Amino acid sequence: MNAVPAVGEPLVRTVEAVAYTVPTDAPEADGTLAWDSTTLVLVRAGSDGATGLGYTYGAAATARVVDELLAGVVTGLRAWDPPGANEAMRRAVRNAGFPGLVARAVSAVDIALWDLKARLLGLPLVDLLGAGIREVPVKEGATNRVKAPRDCPPRPHALRDYALIADGERGALVGPCGDIPWLCVPRWDSEAVFAALVGGAGHYTVTPRGRFVRGGYYEDGSLVWRNRWITERGIVERRDALVLPGDPHRAVLLRRIMAVDATAEVLVCLEPFAGFGTESVRSLHRDGEEVWTGRCGPLRWRWSGAQEARPVRRNRRTTGLAAELVLGPGTSCDLVLEIGDRPLGDPVIASRAWAATGNAWAAAVPGLASALAPRDARQACAVLRGLTGATGGMVAAATTSLPERAEEGRNYDYRYVWIRDQCYAGQAAAACGDHALLDSAVRFVTARLHEDGSRLAPAYTVTGGPVPDQRTLGLPGYPGGYDRVGNRVNRQFQLDTFGEALLLLAAAHRLGRLDADGRQAARVATDAIARRWHEPDAGIWELENRRWTHSRLICAAGLRSSAAIASAGRAASSAALADRIVAVTSETCLHPSGRWQRSPGDPRADAALLLPPLRGALPSEDPRTLATLRAYRQELTADHHAYRFRHDERPLEEAEGAFLLCGHVMALAEHQQHHREEALRWFERNRAACGPAGLFAEEYDIRQRQLRGNLPQAFVHALFLESAARLARPPR
Repeated sequence: MNAVPAVGEPLVRTVEAVAYTVPTDAPEADGTLAWDSTTLVLVRAGSDGATGLGYTYGAAATARVVDELLAGVVTGLRAWDPPGANEAMRRAVRNAGFPGLVARAVSAVDIALWDLKARLLGLPLVDLLGAGIREVPVKEGATNRVKAPRDCPPRPHALRDYALIADGERGALVGPCGDIPWLCVPRWDSEAVFAALVGGAGHYTVTPRGRFVRGGYYEDGSLVWRNRWITERGIVERRDALVLPGDPHRAVLLRRIMAVDATAEVLVCLEPFAGFGTESVRSLHRDGEEVWTGRCGPLRWRWSGAQEARPVRRNRRTTGLAAELVLGPGTSCDLVLEIGDRPLGDPVIASRAWAATGNAWAAAVPGLASALAPRDARQACAVLRGLTGATGGMVAAATTSLPERAEEGRNYDYRYVWIRDQCYAGQAAAACGDHALLDSAVRFVTARLHEDGSRLAPAYTVTGGPVPDQRTLGLPGYPGGYDRVGNRVNRQFQLDTFGEALLLLAAAHRLGRLDADGRQAARVATDAIARRWHEPDAGIWELENRRWTHSRLICAAGLRSSAAIASAGRAASSAALADRIVAVTSETCLHPSGRWQRSPGDPRADAALLLPPLRGALPSEDPRTLATLRAYRQELTADHHAYRFRHDERPLEEAEGAFLLCGHVMALAEHQQHHREEALRWFERNRAACGPAGLFAEEYDIRQRQLRGNLPQAFVHALFLESAARLARPPR
């Protein structure tokens, strides 16, 4: 989906193709066919005085495909967004058939658009896309070069292959080859210092020399990631962690390399680039034998533990440090990277930092012995804790712009705190007994209600500020993804957040963890519902403004649950308002079949309509509840994979990936109906929709068994955790 261009943003103005038949010097053949000429199709894409060139070889009719099918689609789109244009072209030629001649035409236009973008940015195309051969200086006094690891900067992996390390204030993705291509400092929503994930510069790679088979796992109940490589000589392991608890102004990244049973040769490359890869290293200085310091943009950094490190130069400038480490059998090496936006203070001692981090994780994650799949439940709890900062705010995901399948309600930058997602995590924490995580959710939501009242925003920064407007970075993006930061959710009204806030506060009250500020916040949310429940809103899926059924029924559920918090008079008025909302919604949003429909004008089924009965808006045995569950099961599920709603007449899995949140909601809905075996089938099917690290994204591509969307998706881990807790005991 190509976004509406910002004012002044360059657009693709012209696209034209010409076919040239070029005679060969002499007849040519390959043993099956002979020819005496070659046809080259040249494409020119123009914008604001710049022209990009693309080409392909094929029949002259390829140029007609460009002119008649593709030029009109691409013209007027954003010149910064070749992936969006590629997506638009693929849609446009769907009925014409993509393979063969059409694919060549799309490829030629795609090349022209990337070349156009590079010319608009004043960059060589090789720099925009990333060169494959890099220069590294000779190590002084040695006979061999100090080489950066191969594929340095690292090439992207499938999303399922990444792990997350996090400390609550920021998080890093770790690839299977030891690469860290994504880290924002000092906070989640800051500019990335490692941006290779989205096509920018900056990474931190530690990888064995030679061939190896990779593996990895989390240490139980933590976000301490342990890579395990089987090399040709023996086993090499590496532990990665961000020091917990995190400092809001300084990230401390620990990497311990261990030669388990043989000599290990390990290649290390550190290249920090501030500003999403735009500001390289400066003021590089060696302090003693093992400590290097430097700056990039507004950030200061210090790296210790790699005595052999030497500067790396690319394109005549210093970009970082590289080293070759040789470890004897049974030995280890600690690397400590500190990055912050303030003076760094005393150096971190690795052994103490590892011990403190281990103790912090042990204290942060409860045992959950009574939950289903207790180890996985603890891991989900650790993910939610890792995404939650000192303010109590929990980001929706650690990343931005990773590719989704959904074609409606698509978002890009999830490095912010969605009130709804925060409430889901709080409900899960209440269900499993994680009081610290529950308290964090209550603290953040309470503060936002006190500050903004009935104008509560759907999402905030982790510090409680407004989400910035969406913009592009001018980067290639993760393959198939985008390069957008900020989020247009800052312009939306989402009514259901008030209902979810009341449900969260009521859960805290039941556990005796709601203070006077929380009770006052509940009054604020109740008054906001009374004032605004008639208004159209963007809804749970963040679409166009309508009177969404789910939004109103969740508010009714919140009003009913908050009765225990309020005085007798307010409790009665809240119950009466809940009854009125349900009655009016039933008049306007009840399908002729007796089930709930999405909105007054949209008769389709929707996964979100399973939630209100789970939260108490109406009884589990209510005919409308039963009819809605039955219709959803028949229309929007397949093989225990669940989808949000039907986009069009295509098969469900072609419009979007299976929505994992919906799969866990189905587990809870079947459990509420005492369908234990079905609930367990739903739970297990969706528990398995992850990668080796056990992380969930928003969607799951059932054909390719791949994750889709930003990683890790907090609300999926929250609903998984709640399911693991609730399915282990009888329904309420």
